[in-house]
Amino acid sequence: MTQLSELDLDAADVAAVTERRDELLAAIKDHAGRIAYNVARIEGGDYGRQSFSTDRGEWTVKYEAGDIEYLQYDPRGGGETYVVSTQSPAEPEALARALEDYAPFVAAYNDYVASLDGVLDGVDADFPSVESTGSVVAERNRIVDQIEACCDQMAGELYRYEGTDYGTFAARVDATRWELKRERDTVSYLRAGGSGGVYLLSQYGPPSATDVREYASRFSGFVDAYNDHVAELELDLERIEL
Repeated sequence: MTQLSELDLDAADVAAVTERRDELLAAIKDHAGRIAYNVARIEGGDYGRQSFSTDRGEWTVKYEAGDIEYLQYDPRGGGETYVVSTQSPAEPEALARALEDYAPFVAAYNDYVASLDGVLDGVDADFPSVESTGSVVAERNRIVDQIEACCDQMAGELYRYEGTDYGTFAARVDATRWELKRERDTVSYLRAGGSGGVYLLSQYGPPSATDVREYASRFSGFVDAYNDHVAELELDLERIEL
């Protein structure tokens, strides 16, 4: 860690020679920026802040994407100073007072890093093996593919009969409402349970294995309802007398 003395900065000069402020702030931003980068690495996040206490006040480093966003100094007597800021630079006298406590701030940061030494010692990294879902997914997909093939066939027959590009067929089976929506001769979705129900087929991805388990065995009832619907259509035609 670079020491404050290596920056060739003298707080007294800041109070007396304000024209050196920009040069001083650039050096502090670079130095404190390394602290912010290291804090971000320790905390493991792109955004955050960390505070460090000294005998005279508290320093807060805020970082964003690993870069320093600001360095704020709050002396115990009040009157915060943004030593590093995206806004206007600090007043020379306020900056000089803050920098008198900068070295203790760096020491507090170093103590913070030292306190983490060995914190992960003894942590067991021998984790249990992770079971594969491959067989479950394969069986889920096999069942869903069969349901989709059946629904595509129904959609094709409905398209041929109705002649419209879009349509739905709904039926209630054992108190559960099923709805097939089609686009031309292809199924768009198959939903069981009304508007807030389960999509067994949809453009957003496959259903869960538990949903397939619950509804796949009941799908045949929906097919029966569709077949009854077609039978009624045929009966209606038979009743027409020419």
